[in-house]
Amino acid sequence: MSGKADPRAAGEGTTSRTRLDRGRSALGPALELVHTGRAPTRAVLTAELGVTRATAGAVAAELEALGLIRVDARPGAAAGSQGRPSHRLAVAEDGPVALAAQVHADGFRAALVGLGGRIVATAPGCEVVDADPAKVLGSVVEAGAALLRETGRRCVGAGLAVPSAVAEPEGLALNPLHLAWPVGAPVRRIFAEQVRAAGIEGPAFAANDVNLAALAEHRHGAGRGARDLLCVATGHRGVGGALVLDGRLHTGSSGLALEVGHLAVNPDGRPCHCGGRGCLDVEADPLAFLTAAGHEPGPEAPLLEQSYDLIRDHGADPAVRTATETLVDRLGLGLAGLVNILNPDRIILGGLHRALLEAAPERLRAVVAGRSLWGQSGGVPILPCSLDHNSLVGAAELAWQPVLDDPLGVPAP
Repeated sequence: MSGKADPRAAGEGTTSRTRLDRGRSALGPALELVHTGRAPTRAVLTAELGVTRATAGAVAAELEALGLIRVDARPGAAAGSQGRPSHRLAVAEDGPVALAAQVHADGFRAALVGLGGRIVATAPGCEVVDADPAKVLGSVVEAGAALLRETGRRCVGAGLAVPSAVAEPEGLALNPLHLAWPVGAPVRRIFAEQVRAAGIEGPAFAANDVNLAALAEHRHGAGRGARDLLCVATGHRGVGGALVLDGRLHTGSSGLALEVGHLAVNPDGRPCHCGGRGCLDVEADPLAFLTAAGHEPGPEAPLLEQSYDLIRDHGADPAVRTATETLVDRLGLGLAGLVNILNPDRIILGGLHRALLEAAPERLRAVVAGRSLWGQSGGVPILPCSLDHNSLVGAAELAWQPVLDDPLGVPAP
C-alpha cells in the first residue's frame, strides 16, 4: 500500500470540516430566526442563512439536540400544494427558560420565559415596593426561584426591567422617581447578587422597562419587521420611550437615550420632576388622565388599572371623553416632534397610550400628521403594542441574547 494520502479523501475531509464549521457559525443566526418566527420551515431557514439544504438540516438537528427547537419531519402538506413539504421548525415547548423580573411603581412580578417570547409561568404579583432595592429584588428573585423549582426547567439567566434610566456600563438606576429608591442605585449588581444567592445559574442583566418592551415588540410583537421603530408607553407612572434603529436597540453612549417623558407638550402645565414644566411625563400618564377626568385616584387599584376602567366602562361620559381627547392631543404633539427628529417607519404605543390610541385612533393620527413634516406626506403607521407583559418578555430577551449569540453555551439538558 502506498504511503501517500488519497487526495480525494483529503478533499472530502476538508469539505466535511468546512461544512461543520459553517454550520456551527450558523447556529446562532439560525436560532434567532426560529426564535423570532422568521424561519418556520427548513426551506426558509436554508434561504435566510444562504447555505445548502444539508447544512441547514445539520444546523436544525444540532439545535434540536441542544433542546432548543423541534423539527417536524412529517408536516402535513397544504391543500393544493405541490412537492414534498419542508420540515417545520418551532421552539421547544419544554426547553430552557429565562427568569424575567419587572419592578414598577405599583408592585413587581416574576416570570419564566422560553424561546419565542413564550411566558411559561408567572408568580403572583406583589403590590408593595420597599424603598430598599435589595429587599425588593430579593423578593422578586425568590419568587422566580420558586417557579424554577416547581417547573424543573433549565435556566439560561435572568433579566430585570425597571422604570428608570439605567446608566451603562455600571447598571445604575439614575431616576427611579416613582419607587423611592436612592438615585444611582446599582440595580444590576444587586440583582446579580440576589440571583447568585438563590442558586440560579447564568448571567444577570438589568435595563429600562420601555427599552425592553420595545425589544420584545420588535422581536415578537407589533414592531416585528420594522427597521426604525419608535416605542412610547406609559405604565403605572410616567412616560418612557425607546428606539430600535436598523434592527438594534438604540440606547445612546451610556444607556440614557430617548428620555421622551421630558418633552414639553404643555408650557403652562404641571411642574415635572426634572425641573421643567408640562412634560409628557406628568401630562400624559395615568395620574394626568385621572385628574383630567375629574376622578380622584383611590387606593383600590393601581392607577393604570383605574385609567383602563374609566376608558372601558365610562368612555361615553363627557368628562372621560374630554380627558381622552386632551391626553391624545398632548401625546400627539410629543409624537410629532419625535417623528420630525427620528423619522421612524413605525410607532407603537403601550400601556395607557395604547388604550388612548384605541379610543381615538383618527384623532391621534391626525394630530401627529398635522404637526410633523413627514406625517403630512403619508403618515407614519401608529399601532398598539401587541404583547402582554412586554417588559417582562424583553427582560428575558436580555438573558436569551448570550444563547442566541452562542447556542453551544446553553446549559445541558
